[in-house]
Amino acid sequence: MKSYQKLTTTVPQPAACWVEEEGATRTPPRHGKLAPWWVGSGLLVTAVLLSTITVWVLRQVSGGWPAPAPPPKCLLIPESHRFDCYPEQHVVVTQELCESRGCCFIESPPPAGGKRGVPWCFYPPDFPSYALESLNQTALGMVGLLVRRKKAYYPRDIEVLRLDVEFETDTRLHIKITDAANPRYEVPLEVPRATKRAENPIYSLDFSWDPFGVLLRRKATGTVLLNTTVAPLIFADQFLQISTSLPSRFLYGLGEHRSTLLHSLDWNTLTLWARDVPPTESFNLYGAHPFYLLMEQGGDAHGVFLLNSNAMEVALQPAPGLTWRTIGGVLDFYVFLGPDPNMVIQQYQQVIGFPAMPPLWALGFHLCRWGYGSSNETWQTVRAMRNYQIPQDAQWNDIDYMDGYQDFTFDHEKFASLPSLVEDLHKHGQRYVMILDPGISSTNPQGSYWPFDEGLRRGLFLNTTQGQPLIGKVWPGFTAFADFSNPDTHQWWLENLQRFHAHVPFDGLWIDMNEPSNFMDGSEHGCPPGELDSPPYTPAVLGDSISSKTVCASAKQKASVHYNLHNLYGLMEAKATASALIQILGKRPFVISRSTFPSQGRYSGHWLGDNRSQWKDMYYSIPGLLSFSLFGIPLVGADICGFSGSTSEELCTRWMQLGAFYPFARNHNTQNEKAQDPTVFSPAARTAMKDVLLTRYSLLPFFYTLFHRAHLQGDTVTRPLFFEFPRDVATLELDRQFLWGQSLLVTPVLEPGVDFVTGYLPRGVWYDFYTGTPVNSSGEMLKMPAPLERLNLHVREGAVLPTQKPGATSEATRGNPLRLIVTLSSSATAWGDLFWDDGESLDTFERGNYSYLVFNVTQNIFTSTVLHTSTEATEVTIGTLSIFGVREPPSKVLLNGQEKPFNYLSNQVLTVSDLGLSLTQGFSLQWL
Repeated sequence: MKSYQKLTTTVPQPAACWVEEEGATRTPPRHGKLAPWWVGSGLLVTAVLLSTITVWVLRQVSGGWPAPAPPPKCLLIPESHRFDCYPEQHVVVTQELCESRGCCFIESPPPAGGKRGVPWCFYPPDFPSYALESLNQTALGMVGLLVRRKKAYYPRDIEVLRLDVEFETDTRLHIKITDAANPRYEVPLEVPRATKRAENPIYSLDFSWDPFGVLLRRKATGTVLLNTTVAPLIFADQFLQISTSLPSRFLYGLGEHRSTLLHSLDWNTLTLWARDVPPTESFNLYGAHPFYLLMEQGGDAHGVFLLNSNAMEVALQPAPGLTWRTIGGVLDFYVFLGPDPNMVIQQYQQVIGFPAMPPLWALGFHLCRWGYGSSNETWQTVRAMRNYQIPQDAQWNDIDYMDGYQDFTFDHEKFASLPSLVEDLHKHGQRYVMILDPGISSTNPQGSYWPFDEGLRRGLFLNTTQGQPLIGKVWPGFTAFADFSNPDTHQWWLENLQRFHAHVPFDGLWIDMNEPSNFMDGSEHGCPPGELDSPPYTPAVLGDSISSKTVCASAKQKASVHYNLHNLYGLMEAKATASALIQILGKRPFVISRSTFPSQGRYSGHWLGDNRSQWKDMYYSIPGLLSFSLFGIPLVGADICGFSGSTSEELCTRWMQLGAFYPFARNHNTQNEKAQDPTVFSPAARTAMKDVLLTRYSLLPFFYTLFHRAHLQGDTVTRPLFFEFPRDVATLELDRQFLWGQSLLVTPVLEPGVDFVTGYLPRGVWYDFYTGTPVNSSGEMLKMPAPLERLNLHVREGAVLPTQKPGATSEATRGNPLRLIVTLSSSATAWGDLFWDDGESLDTFERGNYSYLVFNVTQNIFTSTVLHTSTEATEVTIGTLSIFGVREPPSKVLLNGQEKPFNYLSNQVLTVSDLGLSLTQGFSLQWL
């Protein structure tokens, strides 16, 4: 049995059983930097061995652990490189338990705080794994067989595996490992199928034969991106595990969790199993996203996606290394080679699908609370917002609008005026959004509640193993759960929504509790015995059971058992809901979902769940929204001012400033707490909130264009600074600031009682958004004034931002003149673009019903070029051009060759007003 390989840059490569992707013959590898880490310099080996034995002896002397010395093969493995052989939770791992699995046992001091630390039980270098028995070329790549000759320690080891490798594009590699003899569950996600092998891949792929392993390198730099020989591959029926080394510690993604944007690799286990729980550090939360982005030394980036929907955990360790563990399905990996982080995310979305283009009104300000108590009180809040002329596009209601918390009903006493409220919203260019849950009340008298009666008649609910509807408990009491994996359920869902829309003509839907959440564990009768509800291995899920606060994993659904489909529940409901809205409204759907899975951006946005009115929750919203940008769900935000608990005026003002730059901006709070909409605060706070919302509305043309680029090619809307400055190592850990697109930098205040904020400005010229005053940064942290009424916004040099005079709604804003803000680079150039359509029709780009303009500045000439136009563009004009960074006062300005009045300020801002130019016509403006 060959040893597992470790990466080193100092040890020469001995002969080993390897094969390169160019052929199927067994040849030694070309890569001299890959070697067993324990092979090489005698001094290195001796030093490691002596230091480890010394520590062990000292422990013996101190009376610590009276046990025989571990074998040298175990002592030689550094702590950071110990891959866990006994990852079970809440088990005190003894030497006997560990060695029964054939693994090394060395105790280590436990870390503080009860966290996981260095594993006591870890794989020796000769632990049995699979061997690559054959490897043959195919039209798209290779196919091979992997054979395990000695069983591992989980039941139903699969002895022969099939390996499929497809070189799908020059920047995308697809590696799939599954049972060679029997079909297994695979995620029912539409993915692109390659039709020919990549001709010039920017990666090279090699294999170790025995033990089997994958070595993936970036050709340009030689960086090893994956090396799976660091620990054995295990593939049992309900336990699949594969490990890899990592080329750096800068790893992001792997949602949904509350954490910093950059994950800690200090023995950090991230669990992916959709769960209803207020966002809390270290818990598995509402969605599952088995994708990571990793920044390599030098600024290159790559991403890895495991297409698997079963309960999963990803163990990170400081080697740096990573282990995927899942309890079902197959190992279906996509690797994206970038080489920059923006391209990695685009390539990921080429597989999972680009996000839908939202309606323009979705980018306005939304207001909600649980506990309005009546439609009249809801209406009163809307009127107060109008009275203060605070922008608002949508009014929402939580579950208190329902009759007994039952879907597709409304309380005809407390919410009797709801239809009239919705009519009034529509008259004012505003929209109405309501909440829906997937749990359908099951206790009404037969014939009195159509949604349940009809769902039962058609057989559209999750069933127990006995074939009866699984009954849990949610807000209305006992409930059945809609099976959205069944296409017939989509039709039933549509019919329910059509019936309700005839009474309350809603414009969008908020789908909550769709993990699915259950106030019971499993069902009213618990869950049956068996390996679906009690699998041989349970990942580190909150509640220590995969049925904790959800339905039984053994529940039957049309497409499979819930064990396989749980993490897809929110995605499937979102797909059904978006489809229904399209059929009812004939316009772009607006859906916000709590539970999410890869490809969800095609159907819905997401909010970050039931946060708290605390300063740390405000901070955590930033890594949350940036992570969902990586996941291809750009329409994301947190409950502004916090959902639970009571906010303060200072916190809410600062949070409104930050939240005005969430892609999805909604202020929402819970019942039995004081109101927190902008109208209830002091005049100073209310004015600060209004002003920042007006700033957001002024930026809607720019923001909408970013969403178009996301929809068209997978660009991120909000992005971390390192996306634009990948070679600036100072940006890699920043998650208290973020960018809109390439050029608008948001630096919010995230602490109480301060009138300044410290933020990082990467190297270059940055302009104050409000005044145009330049800041020339060498790449440094700067202390900026931040009184309560100010949010620091800076525009990067070389940009053109289309803005607009803001109105009270996005609809009112649309008709106002545009103002183009130009930020000249140090070489006096700039670029920008504008996408314009009617803001709500389906597939406007695909049907050609849009306008697209490109703006360029070079040699003191601003040029607007119309690349495509439509009738909507005739309704708006360009009124003002503001150019930041004009170093010398112009003597004159020429618009299409005709002299034009202008204004020039001492902070180098040139403004030309009253242009009156149609958006459909190109023009040039020159300053001399």
